[in-house]
Amino acid sequence: METRRRLEGYEPILCAPLLRKVDRELLHLLSSLTEEEWGYRTVSPRWEVRDVASHLLDTALRKLSMVRDGWFAEKQIPQTPQEVVSLVNRLNNEGVSVFRRLSPPVLIELMKTACEQSADFHESLDPFAKATFNVSWAGEETSANWFDTARELTERWHHQQQIRLATGRPGILTPELYHPVLDCFIRGLPYAYRHIDAPTGINIQLEISGECGGTWVLSRAEHRWHFLQEMPSRIACSVTVPEQIAWMLFTKGIDRDVAMSQIAIDGDERLAEGILGHVAIVG
Repeated sequence: METRRRLEGYEPILCAPLLRKVDRELLHLLSSLTEEEWGYRTVSPRWEVRDVASHLLDTALRKLSMVRDGWFAEKQIPQTPQEVVSLVNRLNNEGVSVFRRLSPPVLIELMKTACEQSADFHESLDPFAKATFNVSWAGEETSANWFDTARELTERWHHQQQIRLATGRPGILTPELYHPVLDCFIRGLPYAYRHIDAPTGINIQLEISGECGGTWVLSRAEHRWHFLQEMPSRIACSVTVPEQIAWMLFTKGIDRDVAMSQIAIDGDERLAEGILGHVAIVG
């Protein structure tokens, strides 16, 4: 009897212990950088390595202050997606402008404390309880803690990868650390496809090639898109993205034409647009 291939995209991403591992690699990375490397440009527009590191420190401290300690310095709650983006961009820029003034030794010492407390906090959460913040790029009005923690992992992982890419230091593109990041990014596809109309039953396959990747199939139901658990008999469009660029595709870290030269599309190219335009970050 033929065994039907099981797909991804429907089970909770229980990755809280990975935050500690990713941040341990971050601390090793930052401690290894030369003074010159702290000033290298990254794929993040306008940010040098020191700015990305400052952002990672700022967001860790900010998350602990708000979610763990209930300390919200911003009293006005954004009401629209545009207001959320504006607020996040402002807070990010303010945080970077402050922490980039620190010397590498001071920043690293503060980062150790922030990383340890952040890992302890996320590991203490009930993964299925309601999170303080929803995952907005996935279109959720409320999110479970497991999704918010997975989102946090994507932030910690992809910004660290930006530093590694800028300084030529490999290390975290592994199945254990990278695959959950990809899985979390891809959970936003049903929302990304909300304005792409297609007949009920149309299926779109996304394959991230490489040992860290996997296969996800998005299917059109009557009023929504959702992930399938088993491979269907027909695929209307298949998109294959190399794992080396997948994280950059979903975080605005690669030029579209450069990405397209490495992406394979088979079938109705119009149906690939939701994948190609999907952004799994705010800002």
